[in-house]
Amino acid sequence: MPVFSYKAKTSAGLMMKGVIDADVQKSAVDKLRAQKLVVLEIAEKQADPLGVIKAFFKSKGKVTSKDLVLFSRQLSTLVSAGVPIVQSLGILETQAENPAFKAVLSVVKSDIESGLSISDALRKHPDAFPELYTSMVKAGELGGILDTILERLTNYMESSEALKAKVKSAMMYPAIVLSICALVTIFLMVFVIPTFKNIFASFGAELPLPTQILIDVSDAMKTYWYVLVGAPYLAYKGFLKFYGTSFGHKWVDAKSLHAPIFGIILKKVAVARFTRTLGTLIKSGVPIMQALDTVAATAGNVVIAEAVMLTRESIREGGHLSDPLKKSGIFPNMVTSMISVGEETGALDVMLSKIADFYDQEVDTAVKGLTSLIEPIVIVVMGIIIGTIVVAMFMPMFGLGELAGKQG
Repeated sequence: MPVFSYKAKTSAGLMMKGVIDADVQKSAVDKLRAQKLVVLEIAEKQADPLGVIKAFFKSKGKVTSKDLVLFSRQLSTLVSAGVPIVQSLGILETQAENPAFKAVLSVVKSDIESGLSISDALRKHPDAFPELYTSMVKAGELGGILDTILERLTNYMESSEALKAKVKSAMMYPAIVLSICALVTIFLMVFVIPTFKNIFASFGAELPLPTQILIDVSDAMKTYWYVLVGAPYLAYKGFLKFYGTSFGHKWVDAKSLHAPIFGIILKKVAVARFTRTLGTLIKSGVPIMQALDTVAATAGNVVIAEAVMLTRESIREGGHLSDPLKKSGIFPNMVTSMISVGEETGALDVMLSKIADFYDQEVDTAVKGLTSLIEPIVIVVMGIIIGTIVVAMFMPMFGLGELAGKQG
């Protein structure tokens, strides 16, 4: 179906640009007018072979965080400008580049037109709109501040994505370097060492112990190559199966928070995520009990979720938010003290936001420190591995040189 790019103006005077699918240009104009848009410019978009290929593969995908952030930002702008929600969804549906998200928005718009509330229509698509999102939208509907809530949601998701990117960058560098080191080592053991083995065999002399061990390992890797290939895959599958059990899930999540080097970062990320999410929900008017349910569901760590649910029980029984968090041993004293002050002063949402901002900076500092620490460690490890192989291979050469000198 042909695609038309357009420039139009809403009833509130807001300028819009986008693309729309239609059989002919007149149908495209009619569709835009049905959304109460005044068409200023419209033209058929030329087919791009590369774009078609990208669209095909993207259609097999799912709704991403980037799609959701862009949608929230645009919807907030439209609602603030006074554009009705159904019309706003229609405009964003035509602009959506992700076919999966486009289909979701079409269904959401139809459900709202049939009388469903916005939050209930979004809740029917949990893969696209998480529990946190629908809870905040519901609070915005009830409070009549949907545009403000959408703005807060966008800021929250952008902060979460930035935090996630920092953690990924910390994990990515050592993973890539270690992978390259492993590939180089395997190449040397499988393809280079056998060449030296044939040379040494022609000498007929007894090899030094390190050289013999290296050759034996090389032979084993060549003979049992399927173990070398299959072992990591089986280990990964075994880990997933273990992690899929309730005991395994809790054990791995608990150990990850106390892991050397990385555990510190993961704990800081957990604190930042907890405080940012809870602070955003409370500021948006979500009741504290429902907010804690949502935080527990989106914690991403079973140990954190259990601590949050214990906190919820404490509040239900008339207790404080800070006490159970302190007992969990996950949240530092500074965090629980600030939360306690926020409870006493009635500014809990403000205090939680301050904690989240502080720990975002802490994560950034920890990631930079980790990167600077891992780099020399990885270089030393690679040097030791490669150096050991080189020395073991040249030890017989030194012996043969001495033997030749004696014979001379």
